Amino acid sequence: MTAPTDPTSDPSAEAASGPGAPETPTSAASSASSLGRNSVVMAAGTAASRLGGLVRNLMLVAAIGATGTVADAFDVANKLPNVLFAILAGGMLNAVLVPQIVKAFRAHNAQERVDKLLTISAVGILAITAVLTGAAAWVVMLYTDGWSAEQLALGTVFAYWCIPQLFFYGLYTLLGQVLNAREQFGPFMWAPVANNVVSVLGFAIFLAVFGGADNGINDLSEWNTPRTILLAGTATLGIVAQALVLLVPLLRSGFRWNLRLGLRGIGLRSAGAVALWTFAAVVLEQAGVLYLTRVASEAGAASTPTEAFAGNASYTQALLIYLLPHSLVTVSIATALFTGISKAAQEGDTDRVRDDLSLGLRTVGVFTVFATAALVVLAAPATAFIVPTAGAENTALIAPVLVALSFGLVPLGGMALMKWVYFAYEDGRSVFWITVPSTVALVAGLVAAQLWLPIELWVVAAGGAYALSNWITVLLRTGGLKRKLGGRLDGGRILALHAKTVLAAAVAGGAGWGVYQLVGGFDVLSFGQGWVLTMLSGLWVSAACGLVMILIYVLLLRLLRVRELDRLLGPVLARLRR
Repeated sequence: MTAPTDPTSDPSAEAASGPGAPETPTSAASSASSLGRNSVVMAAGTAASRLGGLVRNLMLVAAIGATGTVADAFDVANKLPNVLFAILAGGMLNAVLVPQIVKAFRAHNAQERVDKLLTISAVGILAITAVLTGAAAWVVMLYTDGWSAEQLALGTVFAYWCIPQLFFYGLYTLLGQVLNAREQFGPFMWAPVANNVVSVLGFAIFLAVFGGADNGINDLSEWNTPRTILLAGTATLGIVAQALVLLVPLLRSGFRWNLRLGLRGIGLRSAGAVALWTFAAVVLEQAGVLYLTRVASEAGAASTPTEAFAGNASYTQALLIYLLPHSLVTVSIATALFTGISKAAQEGDTDRVRDDLSLGLRTVGVFTVFATAALVVLAAPATAFIVPTAGAENTALIAPVLVALSFGLVPLGGMALMKWVYFAYEDGRSVFWITVPSTVALVAGLVAAQLWLPIELWVVAAGGAYALSNWITVLLRTGGLKRKLGGRLDGGRILALHAKTVLAAAVAGGAGWGVYQLVGGFDVLSFGQGWVLTMLSGLWVSAACGLVMILIYVLLLRLLRVRELDRLLGPVLARLRR
């Protein structure tokens, strides 16, 4: 995938609404309060990181532009460590590391086991990084097509500087998961701010020394080694800072990492199977995404000088906006819960796992149902605010794709929480087999769009197919976890909560749409008057309509006695009061 329990809550009555085991007042309050505090800290860190990332991106575009030979070469090189780490993290770190670290901290030889886990993981990531850095030229050629020899050479040089980021991404994850296991959640989410600070300073120096993107930046004959070192070196130094800054809270807490090699007694035999199945699931997911990308590419290529169709760029921008609520709230809640779920799973406390999962699904549901309504109603003004340089035509292409994607936001939150429960039980096999039908559904939806829909609707259909695959995934994971957790999942309370929130969100969404039309709808957005005015118009329209939606939604949830609203908003309101 939060606040202190409502003082009027009656645990026995709450339990009676569903088949889940009742929460005691002490345990429920403790879990909800801890979840709320940790989620707010992590969400704040994520928000700060994303804001800093926006500034970082503005500086980078000012330095080398958003298009052209240098921008494309650097973009590919700097994305390679992210792509490679996504596969590595999905296959080994996320699926294996946290459960094993939780086990290690509970063992009699905790320090030895943690030292071995961290050392083996770090050595493995370092070896992979060294191999891929040495093969930089082949890796760049694999990800590119149609580049000139000069651009390919520049991209390869950039890759030599950027691929080492892979090791520091891994180190950041290793240290961060130790902090999470010790219930120190904040530093892991705030550490990327260090990356943004270093990058902004480095790109500012680049601008001061070499000038901006309009200063002949794409003349490769003028490109030299100092430019490469300052640009690519800054990007990598930022990731180094992001990783090493986590040593500060670890050392202050008294933790010491001693380099120890050895495989005996650290649980990697069972974990290896988890990693293999999870890696297979990641590869399968990427196969579906690859087909989606090809469909979107074909749709975009069908554009004519007089008529533009949504393509890959439109889908990417819609996906960026769609993932914002998930990354800011859902991931924070899921991360805060995962360590506790892992501990309960290792202790055989099925009731605690069920209660924590139910708490997470209900709390996340309060947010994601409203976020879905908000994105559906405010797709165009939100796009104008977040991507003000898109212009009227591109905003009109992005907004319908965003609407289609938004219907998969609720299951996306459930998927995140449920997947981490599978990891807590070291069950990668189920994750893989559930990925098969969801990927088939995604591809089938795309094929159906190609067969029966006009090409201008293919990317909108791609968003819908992606949402459908999310629903299939969450339903299958629900069935699997129900069997794993003793035949029950507290389904009564979870379904009742979602029914109430859907009703409230539908009414709030209708009111928000009415206000949107009243203020002028799409035509009131200030396209063609500069990106600043476009952004401001998107902001005030989104704020005006969103405020109406929030007030109605909260009022209805109060009338419907949705206690989870307090758990979601309590920590935020407490901080505002202070």
